[in-house]
Amino acid sequence: MVTAIVLINVERPKLKEVVREILAIDGVSELHTVAGEYDLAAIVRVKDNNHLSEIVVNKMPHNIPGIVHTKTLVALQSQAKIDIEAAFGLKG
Repeated sequence: MVTAIVLINVERPKLKEVVREILAIDGVSELHTVAGEYDLAAIVRVKDNNHLSEIVVNKMPHNIPGIVHTKTLVALQSQAKIDIEAAFGLKG
């Protein structure tokens, strides 16, 4: 499983539409409105890097009007109190 945090800048008038569109993407498990340099932080959990690439390279910047900029942080290791792969249906 690949986990990434995608930090997103949004055109303010389009915030509600952008939130709705991001949450509709398969692989986006969480979306948080945040304070600071970015407007949103999306948690993406997918089976492989190809799926992650499709989301952050194609779907977010090209298919969702209102996204101005993204920054993707790919997790090298993840720890949790639960079995994340099982919880999100990504166990092989």
